[in-house]
Amino acid sequence: MRNITLLLFVFFTISVKAQNDDIKHTIETFFEGFHHRDTVLLHQVCADKMILQSITETANGNSITEEPLQFFYRSIASMPKNLKFNEQILSYTIQVDGSMGHAWTPYEFYLDGKLSHKGVNAFTLFKEKDKWKIVYIIDTRRK
Repeated sequence: MRNITLLLFVFFTISVKAQNDDIKHTIETFFEGFHHRDTVLLHQVCADKMILQSITETANGNSITEEPLQFFYRSIASMPKNLKFNEQILSYTIQVDGSMGHAWTPYEFYLDGKLSHKGVNAFTLFKEKDKWKIVYIIDTRRK
């Protein structure tokens, strides 16, 4: 009985790690497309109706904005080639329930090598046909 319990625990642990790795890989692919201004790659990991929102925190108060998906793709594709930007993900906290996944990713955003802002991204993902797609991103932005 002890061996069966241990075997089930090992199988469960491997399964959870594999799902977490798949979600992490989807988010890493998103940022690869983002950093390379590659909208084709972004389309591969983003749902057709993905929602993008940002919470900005300032001394004058907090606000939330929503960016239309097509505007996001256009802005990524049209960024000047000489503009260097890098969003560094500091860690991942991933939770999964069936075909829904969620990742909490603190980050720092650099423009031309200088810290521009930091915050956290919250990704919600949907698993369809054994592939994770990002359906919702909300982030905070602090100077």
